[in-house]
Amino acid sequence: MELPEKFKSRMQGLLPEKDWQALAASYDRPPFKGIRTNTLKTRNEGMQRLVPFATEAVPWCPTGFYIDPEIRPGKQLAYYAGLYYVQEPTAMTPAEALDPKPGDWVLDLCAAPGGKTTQLACKLQGQGLLVANELVKNRSAILASNVERMGITNCVILNEFPERLIDNFEVAFDKILVDAPCSGEGMFRKEPAALSEWSEERVALCAARQKKILETVDRLLKPGGEMVYSTCTFAPEENEQVVAALLGTGRYQTLPVQLPGLTDHGVPAWTEEGNPAVAETLRIMPNHVQGEGHFVAKLKKTASSPVESRSAKQKNKKPMRFVSAKARELADFEDFSKAVGWSASKKDIVRYQDRLYRLPPDLELFRLSGLRVLRPGVALGTQKKGRFEPSHTLAMTLKPQTFGCCHDMKAEEEAYAYLKGEPVPAQNEKGWTLMTWNGFPLGFGKASQGTIKNHFPKGLRIYKK
Repeated sequence: MELPEKFKSRMQGLLPEKDWQALAASYDRPPFKGIRTNTLKTRNEGMQRLVPFATEAVPWCPTGFYIDPEIRPGKQLAYYAGLYYVQEPTAMTPAEALDPKPGDWVLDLCAAPGGKTTQLACKLQGQGLLVANELVKNRSAILASNVERMGITNCVILNEFPERLIDNFEVAFDKILVDAPCSGEGMFRKEPAALSEWSEERVALCAARQKKILETVDRLLKPGGEMVYSTCTFAPEENEQVVAALLGTGRYQTLPVQLPGLTDHGVPAWTEEGNPAVAETLRIMPNHVQGEGHFVAKLKKTASSPVESRSAKQKNKKPMRFVSAKARELADFEDFSKAVGWSASKKDIVRYQDRLYRLPPDLELFRLSGLRVLRPGVALGTQKKGRFEPSHTLAMTLKPQTFGCCHDMKAEEEAYAYLKGEPVPAQNEKGWTLMTWNGFPLGFGKASQGTIKNHFPKGLRIYKK
């Protein structure tokens, strides 16, 4: 790989010659590929039993595995069932470092395409609140698709500028993950655009943007709360120096990040003040690990922001896109629920036009006022002229034992036929049917007269096995 000359000279000035040579050589090897078990649906052993390829454990992530780079994991039935997420191995480190607990309120501020969001969701196990925000609209749609496939029930997806979250969520979060937009020096092998767009000016621009983002995070994080700041670049301006600037506010302290197999740390000498606290950060370099590289810093907020403001409830008087669903508007939904032997709490159901959503239990609707909300929770389905049609999102959150009518497809050929959009022969099913593969949901069908009509979304269908 032909690296930019200024990048080479910068890294040669930072690293000992032996380390620089090893880093330069690492760009000529194939990228590492990994997957991570979705523990909302299964455990490692269950996932490994259902995939037709070998896996090797990632040291720093208990649910992460290396796979052969030639494997196409996005073509497997286990992928469509949401049993794993395809993720670069070192990208698994930020969520492992943040390590939220069930019940926490967690924000993933720069969330697309969803690897870290889905990893955080696994740690929350459906409890508490997960807000996943992505500024770029088309990337937020990819994020929503991944959240849907993994069957996450307590996630709100926003498409907003970070600073616009302050009125609604000021000092609301226990944990925040900021995997910041960066110059992407760790992405050179995977993304040619990162290589072609790199410049010293871009590094400086990214560093300024990152500091601005952290000013917003300071307003969103509770005193005593914790954040992880991470990048996939090696530039000190975007790593150690950004952390040092945050420490300079006097409201944060670094927490040691200790993950198995990772021993390289941030370099105090690369900050203006030589701040020794940055030595508690992780600097993950591709010449030392099997992965593309990352920088990870964990910080605790030790004092309140000097800015004082009113509560979110006082501030949010803006018109609501979503409204609480009234009893008469839920009649068709309740008929569907009774027919399939499934129940859901009605108090958290909201409506937008003819679509119904279930909010995460801990979330009050006023929190979403005035924001661009892509998903306020689980999309339940659509009301259509006296009937309710359930969504694919709902199917992916269900457990077969809680849904009255299921059709399990253990044969691969039948399951792939369903993913292609083909009808499936019914057994004894009638009406709305949860289509599963080895007990894991793939989507919905509707059985009538010996045939299950296919309701797998057209945009997700495959054309060949």
